[in-house]
Amino acid sequence: MNKNIFITTPIYYVNAKPHIGHAYTTVVCDVYARFCRIMGYNVKFSTGTDEHGKKVEQSAINNKQTPQQFADEISGLFRNLLPILNISNDDFIRTTELRHKKTVEHFWEKLSDAGYIYLGKYEGWYDIRNEAYFAESELIDGKSPLGGDVTYMTEPCYFFKLSAFGDKLLKYYDEHPDFIFPISRKNEIVSFIEQGLTDLAISRTTFSWGVPVPNDPKHVVYVWLDALTNYLTVNGYPENENQNNDPYWQNVIHFVGKEIVRFHALYWPAFLMAVGINPPKQIVSHGWWLSEGQKMSKSLGNVQDPYKYCNIFGSDALRYYLLRELTFGADGNFSKEGFIKRYNSVLADSYGNLCNRVLSFIQKYCNGNINRPEKLTDDDKNFYRSVSDCIQSCPQLIQEYSFNRYLEKLEHAITLSNQYLDNQKPWTLKTSDKNRMSATLYVCLENIYKITKMLYPVIPVASEKFTKILNIETSFTYNPDEKLPDNIELGEIKILFPKISDCDVDVYANV
Repeated sequence: MNKNIFITTPIYYVNAKPHIGHAYTTVVCDVYARFCRIMGYNVKFSTGTDEHGKKVEQSAINNKQTPQQFADEISGLFRNLLPILNISNDDFIRTTELRHKKTVEHFWEKLSDAGYIYLGKYEGWYDIRNEAYFAESELIDGKSPLGGDVTYMTEPCYFFKLSAFGDKLLKYYDEHPDFIFPISRKNEIVSFIEQGLTDLAISRTTFSWGVPVPNDPKHVVYVWLDALTNYLTVNGYPENENQNNDPYWQNVIHFVGKEIVRFHALYWPAFLMAVGINPPKQIVSHGWWLSEGQKMSKSLGNVQDPYKYCNIFGSDALRYYLLRELTFGADGNFSKEGFIKRYNSVLADSYGNLCNRVLSFIQKYCNGNINRPEKLTDDDKNFYRSVSDCIQSCPQLIQEYSFNRYLEKLEHAITLSNQYLDNQKPWTLKTSDKNRMSATLYVCLENIYKITKMLYPVIPVASEKFTKILNIETSFTYNPDEKLPDNIELGEIKILFPKISDCDVDVYANV
């Protein structure tokens, strides 16, 4: 079994600063990467910025900057967001880096040597905002399918023989039925191919902000060909040219928004097939976030800023809400009210209060020191068994990208823990049966520990804080049968998630 995995976000276009949609994609990848690590995988996790193209050049001019200055500024915002979101990426790739320019040039030459590039003239519609070509039949009310304004364009350009890959792509999808997730996105791509593929323009001459085409610098490489090859750059290409034998490339998963599935699931595997590199293992697509029920828009003033939420509530709170609120693959609605409700009901009341109740009781009535009970009751055994069942279901749910159901399972385990505590009533035992009181507290603490370890990929800060209170070191590896040490001596107790209503409400009004 290949225990290496390569996880990627799309590289984010630097025409505007990051918003909650970018944060969601990045957090999803981080949670998946962290979960793979606790399952024993060697993980390579990359993100970065896409910095070439007409749109960036125009935005730079509008801001009275050079394209490089503009790209540096916006790329910096994306890079700076990563520690704020507590992202555990291994690489941050910029398409303006020299290492990437080498990749693009080498990849172009490989396509050319294989006979898949020719010089011609493009005439048709172009969406500058999304840097994408569209046939007239694809336009919707005079705009591109992605909602961008289109311009009719005529210019000389190089073409990639995409038309040669229709049958090859359909055959590949049949042989690899899980290549595109979810199935609805796969059906869209298959339908598009079955209508007939035309060759793809892969260079531009009407602007200069891009990687020059080898041996013809009047042309710059089409931004999507440039951008997609970032995944090879991160994996050591072109020096590591034999990607098919690379253990990470054999298990590479691209997470993308639904608006760029075509580029990743159709163009990208065709490019790779043309140079003899195997397509990625899987293209995983998620939906869009709406804001307060509407599409995010600067003009409406409803763009949700991930910086604010992290700075006020902490990264764990935002990460949890993003993963729990949205069914992966579908669209979802981000609302401040929903965020605060989810935070209070789950993180503060159900989980945070449970931790605080048990820890505080141990501190007060056991002098902060508790031992494993010599004997378990049937209630104890049933409680252990029920929590273990929840935990053991998590890996499969993560593998299916059912992040919200994974958190639902852990919320159920938290509910079971609260019910166990309420049923055992250790506060009534502190005078009548102190040994049983200690036993119930230990049993509850051990199950909270197991739940917390499974929550770690989503709320790493609180998880690490909790284990620190227990004065133990943990590797955060998956082990449903793992036990606490027989003796626990608590350190300083800290509130993991203070309830929002206890804070200055004026602070939250500014989010």
